[in-house]
Amino acid sequence: MNRRKIKLSILLIFACLLQISSLHAQERLSLEQAVQTALENNYDIKLNKNEVEQAKNNVNRANAGMLPVITGNLSTNNTVSNTKQTLSSGVSQERNGAKNTNLVYGPVLNWQVFDGFQMFARYDRLKELENLGEANFKLAVQTTLADVINNYYDLVQQQQQIEALRGALEISRIRLRNSESRYTIGKAAKLEVLAASVDLNTDTTNLLRQIDQYRNTKIKLNELLARDINTDFSVSDTIIIGSSLLLPELQSSAAQLNPSLQSALINKRISEINLREVKANRYPGINLNTGYNFNRSTSELGFARNSVGRGLNYGLTASINIFNGHLQKRAEKNASLQIENNQLQYEKLNQSITSQLNSLFQTYQTNLQLVKLERQNLEVARQNMDITLEKFRLGSVAPLEFREAQRNYIDANARYTNAQFEAKLAEVALMQLSGRLNLQ
Repeated sequence: MNRRKIKLSILLIFACLLQISSLHAQERLSLEQAVQTALENNYDIKLNKNEVEQAKNNVNRANAGMLPVITGNLSTNNTVSNTKQTLSSGVSQERNGAKNTNLVYGPVLNWQVFDGFQMFARYDRLKELENLGEANFKLAVQTTLADVINNYYDLVQQQQQIEALRGALEISRIRLRNSESRYTIGKAAKLEVLAASVDLNTDTTNLLRQIDQYRNTKIKLNELLARDINTDFSVSDTIIIGSSLLLPELQSSAAQLNPSLQSALINKRISEINLREVKANRYPGINLNTGYNFNRSTSELGFARNSVGRGLNYGLTASINIFNGHLQKRAEKNASLQIENNQLQYEKLNQSITSQLNSLFQTYQTNLQLVKLERQNLEVARQNMDITLEKFRLGSVAPLEFREAQRNYIDANARYTNAQFEAKLAEVALMQLSGRLNLQ
């Protein structure tokens, strides 16, 4: 039974080693390549880009109502009636089934030349909606960029974990072989061999789980890159952490470049333009209209059996709201309240971003210190592991003490890679909030 367990463990180890060796044979995906692919393929970016194009197309004077509208109109009416007429001369006429036709067609122009400056306000609103679309596009790009960078470096730290677990697995194999040799010559109890076998299986399980998590993170990154989720690749083996961030610079940059803050400011300007549109209803509206019509009518009964005419018509219409049950006053009040609400939303968002920057900056500095500390701890744990392994080969250290040194090394490596990753996450979040996230 124990031999079968040992054989199974060796097979699992062999599978893990094959899996890990394949990591090095895959095509290397750099962070720059990942970001470039996401910028070209990501669905959220494409959707927001199309919305920006739509907003640009909407910015024109005709859409704001500044230009005249010319239509070509045609109307025809036909009647069939039974008619009896008595003329002024006393002569009577009567016709059953008399047909009458009337045809009118021609171009007609309508132009609202004045609407209380509402058309100018609408034009300004269309331009602000274009700016809002661009701000939302920047937000989508920044969000996607942050997700790609975070997932990429998550793969890097998981890859480091796999390497550490592979080293621990190899050490467990050495320990098992040593224990079996000692047991064979009578210098170790069977319990020592069994404990070594259990620890080997535990390390194998940990490695397999880490590889599974690594694969799942790859799928997630492929999804962000909008490509085949089964595309295989490898990543860099180091996490580069910037250490020159300054809180005042981040706060200043966020006030100017943060897309969410920009959107809040644009929404406030849109609400101010909306108040201008509402107030425009207090002014009169003036419309010009003109057209050139062709008219033809026929009648089977009456003085004129056939009539044809053509000519120009023109006119002017003016109207002003005198009283509408105080609806105008209510609309202006609501528009003013919306301006106040958008201002409050901006102030709330600004405070939230300032709070996040301060909190993340503190986390960032703490993680930088932890990276230095855990790097030292890892070096100490590695030296302790090397010394303990040599003593174990010589038989001068107990198996439990050896396992403890091995665990300390694995834990130290995990803490070090995790500290690096957490520091990078904080750095990316700070850069994203400041609106100047890049590949550094």
